[in-house]
Amino acid sequence: MFEQSIAQRMGLLHTESAFQILAQANALEAQGRSIIHCEIGQPDFKTPRHIIEAAYKAMNDGFTGYGPTPGYPQVRETIAEYAANYKHIKTDMEEVVIVPGGKPVMFFTMLMLVNPGDEVIYPNPSFPIYESCIKFAGGVPVPMPLTAENDFRLDLDQFRAAITPKTKLVILNSPSNPTGGLFTKEDILAIADILREHPNVFVLSDEIYDRLVFEGAATSIASLPDMKDRTIILDGFSKTYAMTGWRLGYGIMHRDLARQMEMLMVNSNSCAASFTQIAAMEALKGPQDAVEEMKAAFQERRDWLIGALNDIPGITCRMPRGAFYAFPDISSFGLSSEEFCHRLLQEAGVAAAWGTSFGKYGEGHFRLSYANSLENLKIAVDRIDQFTKTLK
Repeated sequence: MFEQSIAQRMGLLHTESAFQILAQANALEAQGRSIIHCEIGQPDFKTPRHIIEAAYKAMNDGFTGYGPTPGYPQVRETIAEYAANYKHIKTDMEEVVIVPGGKPVMFFTMLMLVNPGDEVIYPNPSFPIYESCIKFAGGVPVPMPLTAENDFRLDLDQFRAAITPKTKLVILNSPSNPTGGLFTKEDILAIADILREHPNVFVLSDEIYDRLVFEGAATSIASLPDMKDRTIILDGFSKTYAMTGWRLGYGIMHRDLARQMEMLMVNSNSCAASFTQIAAMEALKGPQDAVEEMKAAFQERRDWLIGALNDIPGITCRMPRGAFYAFPDISSFGLSSEEFCHRLLQEAGVAAAWGTSFGKYGEGHFRLSYANSLENLKIAVDRIDQFTKTLK
């Protein structure tokens, strides 16, 4: 009815397929079907109790009204201290902006840096909202292939060749969604060396999974002194602290950029919720035992899952080094990744995200989230095994 009235820019946005699949899976469950959920990137753990208690106390203490647009000073200072301890970045509260979830940092970065026609280099396959935000800002998406053959790391020669005089921004995500790939410290140092040849190019470093690394460690490009001022760090609480529904994230960036992001915040959200910020401060300063317990559980699931997937004829899967996703190769079955996942859901009751929902270079793969119990993952793998036998 309103098709002719909708602004053309809305056609530049795309949805997140995991939520589409979740809706379809929920509809099947409502019909009585047994569905194993491996589509959504949501930890299956409850938010640690001490964080919940901090939110209760904050509400009782009156943190229920508007707060400062960039966030409460004491929370921003806590984030700066956390960045020093865990990311090895010297920063202060003036370089921190608190936002409702991680996605606003993506959106705001594009809106404040990217002019129409500017090129943005981003990994592919990757989180689909990157490309949406680039297009919405009028930028030109320049995908950089991540392949299993290269362990889902950047090909540095391709990366160097992709940078042009029109390049404005480079997006890094390590560990990666959907592949679980990790850029090594050597990769980050090499990327920085290349970017030093292009001093006007900024970096958006998505570090939302950097506490969930199973081998090695995540290296922030902002920890390199000469890269900090041109890097915007995206991080938050959803994955590390099982706080997806709390909708709280933050950006760390040069204070001049922080003032621009604050302007976008005041024009869109006013501020992030007050009591959730106080709870988040407790998450960062309080006991970290729950984080380590969740990480250990994810690693146990990963270790079992990858071996089990590789035992299924026709499927191969790289060992992810971080996050909580597996990205198996199912190209041998001759189906598009989207058809494979639709049939897997309808015929086998396993909800998973198809590879091309993360970009064209995701074809031939699908994403399984192992943010589910080991018991359910074993059921899922058995169903996948039985399903693939019907394709043979």
